[in-house]
Amino acid sequence: MRWALVKVSLAVTVMVVLAFALPLGIVIKEMARDRAFSNAERQAATIGPTLTVTTERRPLERAVESTPAGAVGRMAVHIPASGEPGSLPLEIGKRRAAKKDLATVERIGRASIAEVSGGSALLQPTAIGTGQIAVVEIFVPEGEVSNGVDTAWLVLAGVGIALIVGSVAVADRLGVRMVQPAQRLAGAAHDLGEGKLGARVPEEGPPELRSAAVAFNSMADQVVQLLANERELAADLSHRLRTPLTVLRLNAASLGESAAAEQTRAAVAQLEREVDTIIRTARDAKPQTAAARPGAGCDVSEVVRERMGFWSALAEDEGRKVRLAGVDRPVRIPVARPELAAALDALLGNVFRHTPEGTAFSVDVHNGDDAVIVLVSDAGPGIADPAAAMARGNSGARDGSTGLGLDIVRRVAESTGGDVRIGRSVLGGTEVRIWIGLDPREAAAGDRRGRRRGRVRPRRKAALG
Repeated sequence: MRWALVKVSLAVTVMVVLAFALPLGIVIKEMARDRAFSNAERQAATIGPTLTVTTERRPLERAVESTPAGAVGRMAVHIPASGEPGSLPLEIGKRRAAKKDLATVERIGRASIAEVSGGSALLQPTAIGTGQIAVVEIFVPEGEVSNGVDTAWLVLAGVGIALIVGSVAVADRLGVRMVQPAQRLAGAAHDLGEGKLGARVPEEGPPELRSAAVAFNSMADQVVQLLANERELAADLSHRLRTPLTVLRLNAASLGESAAAEQTRAAVAQLEREVDTIIRTARDAKPQTAAARPGAGCDVSEVVRERMGFWSALAEDEGRKVRLAGVDRPVRIPVARPELAAALDALLGNVFRHTPEGTAFSVDVHNGDDAVIVLVSDAGPGIADPAAAMARGNSGARDGSTGLGLDIVRRVAESTGGDVRIGRSVLGGTEVRIWIGLDPREAAAGDRRGRRRGRVRPRRKAALG
């Protein structure tokens, strides 16, 4: 398309330049010729009054030499013989025209232009006192006839070339402006078809291509969102299976050493491996959790009491001491109940999976002015590298871990503008702190988190102390 536009523009511009430049050049040439011969006619007319008065050589020679053309030897006067016996034709100046041309002008009595060596000669008839016709010859050099024509032609040629080059340049830029967005759109569509979900198109160019780019980017975003939602759903559902699997594993451990017990434990282990495989496969794309809508959410105290009621039975079987604090009054947070329950199950399930039996743990809820902190602490061995545990796909590099548990917790916190931190608990083991913002709109104002933490931390330390 680009070269097609350039060729069309080149052809049209050349035709326009030729259509105007050639006639204009011819007109300029004719104007220069007319100007030269008009000046010659005026030079010839200056000798006319003298010819009407006298035909003697001496006065005529002085009159010819007094004219600009005569002074440079370009004027000649041809007077025929008077018809008297012994009279001869009189010629003043240098004759350049042929005698037959002079005779023709004398006979027809009309001015004529004759081609002579080095230029042209204007032959102007003039009546004299004897009633005869004298011919005044004015020589016009070729350079004077074409004076300024070459310059004018060069100017016209330069203007024409400039117009052609400018037209081609404009057409090329226009073609680039039209072709590049189309090429980028085609390339992005090809990349998206190959599975490169980050392919996007700059929304620029002509209005039609800009609209196409907007539509393509919107479509690509929807494809990415649909895939992310699908993988997130698969990962979350698979991870939530870990809770009943943990119960099954703990119950299977108490069945003794019978063959049925071994088969049950083997089946539970196999099921855990299959669930881990599903989780790892589903985590190829980073899931996204949208912030809760204004007015949506749940009572964190109620959810914590409900989930702790579930896990307390398992804790009692394993001889674990459990402490629960800060859930004596309702505390609303902008997180959906299933999301918070999944986050708590992920953390409590990690306590049971990665600490020895008999290890104590606690859950504390602290309500601040604009944030709620949920602390899950245990008295286990702790996490050697909290930063690595928080990294996606790594929850401490322990066997049987997919890393999705902490990722679910982090998404829940970040959907409200909060975050998740791992540290050393007062019980001596691991402490996971979930910071939940009470205003979902604060999720877009991350630079304000430090100020909020400064207001809540003193209350948290007081509660732990």
